[in-house]
Amino acid sequence: MSLPLEGVRILAFTQLGAGPYAMTVLGDLGAEVIKVEDPITGGDEARNVPPYARGGDSLYFQSLNRNARSVTLNLRVPAGRELLHRLVGVADAVYANARGDLPEKLGLDYPSLKRFNPRIVCCSLSGFGKTGPMRSEPAYDYLIQAMAGFMSVTGEPDAPPTRCGVSVVDFSAGLLSAVALLVGLLRARATGVGCDIDVSLLDTAISMLNYMAAWTLNSDYRVERRPDSAHQTLVPSQTFATRDGFIVVMCMKEKFWQRLCERIGTPELAADPRYATFADRLRNRDTLVVRLKEIFRTRSAAEWLSLLRGHVPCAPVHSVEEALRDEQVIAREMIVSYAHPQFGKLRVVGCPIKIEGVQPRYGPASALGADTADVLRDLLGLADAEIQALARAGAI
Repeated sequence: MSLPLEGVRILAFTQLGAGPYAMTVLGDLGAEVIKVEDPITGGDEARNVPPYARGGDSLYFQSLNRNARSVTLNLRVPAGRELLHRLVGVADAVYANARGDLPEKLGLDYPSLKRFNPRIVCCSLSGFGKTGPMRSEPAYDYLIQAMAGFMSVTGEPDAPPTRCGVSVVDFSAGLLSAVALLVGLLRARATGVGCDIDVSLLDTAISMLNYMAAWTLNSDYRVERRPDSAHQTLVPSQTFATRDGFIVVMCMKEKFWQRLCERIGTPELAADPRYATFADRLRNRDTLVVRLKEIFRTRSAAEWLSLLRGHVPCAPVHSVEEALRDEQVIAREMIVSYAHPQFGKLRVVGCPIKIEGVQPRYGPASALGADTADVLRDLLGLADAEIQALARAGAI
């Protein structure tokens, strides 16, 4: 069966994490991602990110760029810019994740490219967007977690501000930009007119504040870090230490509180008026949590999970290694493998989007510039002599 995005061709000016993640998801589902890299600088810096980096490739690079073809293109020379315009004529989209001011400067925006393809969709994913006083500044996940308030609400109350260990802003912004790109493509196919799309890491992170933002903007509520990674207002919803590890229990509905009391053998807590409702338990959080902590320390994590699963939302606190071998993760085909010329059998995480009857495509990212000649022959019909001339001109 054909993949749902087959026939979609994207010229991807991507680097490091956020943009390549977006292209990986679209590429898994059939989009032809042509990664355009600078031959002068050595391409995407992710190729050299340690550990396990060698020969212009790395596990970091492969984890974020699978299925991508690599074309080198030097936009500093006229022949390189002309070649870009010819490639735009046979593409559906141009995607760039760079500073907000660079798409216009590099000629990767819709006003610069529409005369070569009026249907082209130009998607920009930047740190701060294409407008505002910080548009020309670089940004990374860590910086945005700090600026958007994430670090102020992560970690224990008496600890320094803490970053989430996973690049949540990069990957969330990547997914939003992938959605935005598909929306732009749908509109272009319906109207014959492309557009510019502007997505930023900061906008994404601020949008993820969501209910915390609503509380802050409309009341005097102050969002603060809670002990044991507890939910701001719903009790009990937090980490508990067991005899041999940690679990998370989340009573996000009233019925789960009743079930928790039943499963841990404390009917007196369910009947106690101090803990009858969400509001009551929030008001009396300290006394309730102390009692629950005492109870959860009496058994192992496995014993508690066996008692609670299927009745109360709960989960073990896994290490990365444990997460990757979890039976649910394996059942969902989230660990996949394919052959790689340097790393042999390469095992990576799979596509998170499951579509009935669709098997995602998995393959290695190409070496720097490995597909330049093939792309120019196949898409533009260039002869070998023309390709060699472009190389001599420094365009590729």
